[in-house]
Amino acid sequence: MTSNIRNFCIIAHIDHGKSTLADRMLQMTGTISDRDMVNQVLDSMDLEREKGVTIKASAVRMIYHAKDGLDYELNLIDTPGHVDFNYEVSRALTACEGALLVVDATQGIEAQTLANLYLALDSDLEIIPVINKIDLPSAQPDFVAEELESLLGVPSESIPRISAKEGINVDQVLEAIVEKVSPPQAKDDLPLRALIFDSHYDSYKGVIAYVRVFEGVINANSTLRLMNTRTDIKPVEIGIFAPQLKPVDKLSAGEVGYIATGLKTVLECRVGDTFTSTAQPAPEPWPGYQQSKPMVFAGIYPVEGEDYEDLKEALEKLQLNDASLIYQPETSQALNFGFRCGFLGLFHMEIIQERLEREYDLDIVVTAPSVEYEVVLIGDELITIDSPAQLPDESKIQEIREPWMALQIFSPTDYYGTIMDLVLKRRGIFLEQDYPSSNRVQLNYRIPLSELIVDFFDDLKSRTKGYASMDYQFDTYQPGNLVKLEILVDGEPVDALAMIVHKEDAYHKGQALVSKLKRLIPRQLFDVPIQAYSTGRVISRANVKALRKDVLAKCYGGDITRKKKLLEKQKRGKKRMKKIGNVEIPQEAFMAVLRLEGD
Repeated sequence: MTSNIRNFCIIAHIDHGKSTLADRMLQMTGTISDRDMVNQVLDSMDLEREKGVTIKASAVRMIYHAKDGLDYELNLIDTPGHVDFNYEVSRALTACEGALLVVDATQGIEAQTLANLYLALDSDLEIIPVINKIDLPSAQPDFVAEELESLLGVPSESIPRISAKEGINVDQVLEAIVEKVSPPQAKDDLPLRALIFDSHYDSYKGVIAYVRVFEGVINANSTLRLMNTRTDIKPVEIGIFAPQLKPVDKLSAGEVGYIATGLKTVLECRVGDTFTSTAQPAPEPWPGYQQSKPMVFAGIYPVEGEDYEDLKEALEKLQLNDASLIYQPETSQALNFGFRCGFLGLFHMEIIQERLEREYDLDIVVTAPSVEYEVVLIGDELITIDSPAQLPDESKIQEIREPWMALQIFSPTDYYGTIMDLVLKRRGIFLEQDYPSSNRVQLNYRIPLSELIVDFFDDLKSRTKGYASMDYQFDTYQPGNLVKLEILVDGEPVDALAMIVHKEDAYHKGQALVSKLKRLIPRQLFDVPIQAYSTGRVISRANVKALRKDVLAKCYGGDITRKKKLLEKQKRGKKRMKKIGNVEIPQEAFMAVLRLEGD
């Protein structure tokens, strides 16, 4: 019965207790027995448990016996909490009618909470604020309740104050969901439209699409069509999350479940696409479908050349579960064969890197991340590049455009000055400020993405003792005074160390990198010059001194011509060695580009 269904999600900043609250709900509704209970049930990845972050969205169905004596079907759709996974959050919100806004009683409202809250309001969801972690000694539930009251207009005394860890007052949250979240509208008689809000790959059943049925009914034997890719499928199985996959005969309008498609790649079954019936197709897909666009690019290379095939296989498997990862083969003079990969953001890149190293036991080198630039060539031809090595010759370029982001920073007012200083140093432009409560400020900026991806978040956290949080969205491409900075080692350009930088920064970045490489590149038996090269000239140079062997040690006394003869012989040997010698560049050198700002 549709009137007893409640579809809701939990939105929160990282580590505000979203997964713990989901655990308690599963326990209190008897969905999971105490014997099977582990912390963070819905976070199945080791990385999710370690970092305290939900990376993949997931879903679960609970049956709750409410105080009014009726049984309600509660469908919880768990959403990622990090800014990089914004698109997954927006799809999950579309599949719900209500959202629990969980706020930590010790931290208050943070940027990601606000960002997801605005997404939820855009989707026209019923918002139920919840204050968590009231059992902690540093909790300030009254203060946080006032913040939420001024933000949402909900009376502060009506906001549930809970401890998800201890299970205090969680029943109030379940009652609030039943009372305040509206049931889905029953539309069984219309042509089928089911939104895919997530998917994962199963080696037996192919791609498993997580769906919310908005209109029509899905039967186990009906033929379905994906509206954007025009692919027809016969479901291997349809079912619900309990929280394990549990097959059922049909899914009706308003319900949340899964369809095992039998498809071999997640690319054919993208998040945000719509299932309809092949026999009686709907006129148009459910609104809001867009492809997630990678923002950060980096090269991933195996340390050992023979691991190339293993790396290729590992990336293929990762892409089966994560359609937002894109990759293509590339070669580098310094690092040989590897892949150019696109990520949603720096955190997404870190997750992929750790999964490759852990789950697939690979030793990899990851080059410095870069962003996608638009290059206007003379003659108005527009090309996009995501690697400095692809930048055409300067004489052919009319202008280079870089991506700028709209950045929101949310912080206690005490750190106003230090945040201003940080953003202005990184070419940010101040737009406006807003005071959601008496001692918190929201600062809005525009900033180049290339400045944002290297250590910005770490810098912000360290300057504000961890209190500030941030959120960003793509704004526009804007022309900039950008140049290519190349590093030559022993006269040879090292493509993996090349960067696209602002012209004003080229000199000091080149100098800093050369000094750093001088310390990192091991000494050879000959002098190795390291040069930074930009705008047609060398702007900085350092020499790695040769290892010297004391050839005069055996010369005690005697004629000076003997010594000269030995030194001349050594000189000729060094010259010959320089011709055939090649310089090994250690992995730390590639990471040095990343850590330039820190020095």
